[in-house]
Amino acid sequence: MSLHYTSLLDLSAKLKSGAASPVEVTKAILGRIDAIDSTYLSYTTVTAERAMAQAQAAEAEIAAGFWRGPLHGVPIAVKDLCDTTYAPTAAGMFIHKDRMPSVNATAVDRLEAAGAIMLGKLTMTEGAFGAHHPKMPKPKNPWHLGYWTGASSSGSGAATAAGLCYGSLGSDTGGSIRLPTGACGLSGIKGTWGRVSRFGVCDLAESLDHLGPMARTMADTAALLQVIAGADPNDLTASTVPAPDYLALLGGGIRGLKIGLDEAYVFEGTDPDVAAAIRSALKVFVSLGAIIVPVKVPDMSELGTAWTALCAVETTLAHDATYPSRASEYGPEIAGFLDRGLALTAKEVGDSQIVRDIFKGGMSALFGQVDLLIAPVIPNKVPTVEVWDEIAKSKGDFGNYIKFTAPFNFSGNPTAIMQGGFDSDGLPIGFQLIGPNWSEALLFRAGHTFQMVTDWHTKHPPV
Repeated sequence: MSLHYTSLLDLSAKLKSGAASPVEVTKAILGRIDAIDSTYLSYTTVTAERAMAQAQAAEAEIAAGFWRGPLHGVPIAVKDLCDTTYAPTAAGMFIHKDRMPSVNATAVDRLEAAGAIMLGKLTMTEGAFGAHHPKMPKPKNPWHLGYWTGASSSGSGAATAAGLCYGSLGSDTGGSIRLPTGACGLSGIKGTWGRVSRFGVCDLAESLDHLGPMARTMADTAALLQVIAGADPNDLTASTVPAPDYLALLGGGIRGLKIGLDEAYVFEGTDPDVAAAIRSALKVFVSLGAIIVPVKVPDMSELGTAWTALCAVETTLAHDATYPSRASEYGPEIAGFLDRGLALTAKEVGDSQIVRDIFKGGMSALFGQVDLLIAPVIPNKVPTVEVWDEIAKSKGDFGNYIKFTAPFNFSGNPTAIMQGGFDSDGLPIGFQLIGPNWSEALLFRAGHTFQMVTDWHTKHPPV
């Protein structure tokens, strides 16, 4: 396998043993970015000089016997809504293209303390909403340039899939870790709300936002979450529930694990290619000793409207300093969403919160019956860029495209995403495992066990 497609943990083992050099690996990845990212546009800023200095420091430390852990010497990158003092943080917004924060996001500091090599900042949609600003880069899907890369962590998906980093951070308000992870053939996790500090992370909707990792395998994703998870005095919404040693808990198999399946929710209206991938994954889980349990998910009939309302009103709070005062500098899609949020009534917002609370209670009850729940990422095949651009004009009515993702932002449940096949157009198909709060270790174990007997995660775009 090419060096740039080596898994994060495989590379880490080579770096620790001296079989690979942080300096040479970083130089190679920077060279690859320079050679091909003009096509994929996954990076908004590349911090090459700083990355090489970090690689040299990592190489010296490892040679001296000081190993910081699995990320030491590994080149990664972060979505451009994570504040960094060493590079602009625009959050995909043209009006913030030169914004230089005074402090790093907590997650960035934790990655650097773990010895990760920070390659730069990854392109994203405007303000982490559904569309890119007309004057900002728009990443391309490495599997097929004419297809959607996923919103809003589009650069994170493209860079990780194209071998331009070994892992990345994305954020997820209605599916934006899971959608690009699925569209680009990766592994990822949206942890329990509060699992990762959001200090220094630009908001879309505070009570729905999650920060999390994207990588090539579930084990790689576990290594990244291990570093960034945990309490933070700068973010009192970050939970004090301790994060266990996710890597140490990957083994043991899943015999007896109860996976819930709501046939109507998962399969009605779902594209045949996607449905076939889910059925195939279920067969694998059964062969590994899991038990598939028929369940009924809580009523979701009002969730789309409620998610849109709550997200819209919280987005207006995030943009209060610049919208509507600088409305002419916004792209039309997010501007329309902000106008929608400003027009909401108190009753609409209150109704949405009640719908949310009832759904959270229903999810808690569901996990009294099963350990995990399975679902697609999207019910459709990955759309073309043109199809998504039309959907993004909807002022937040993304319909079926967030049918399987946004509900779990509402409930805050952790959700792992992994590869499960390819559709008839040759685009990846992802699926989700959803768990009760703080079940990330179980999600990683289930996903890792699946990947030990399948090879979808070893497939890479022809780049």
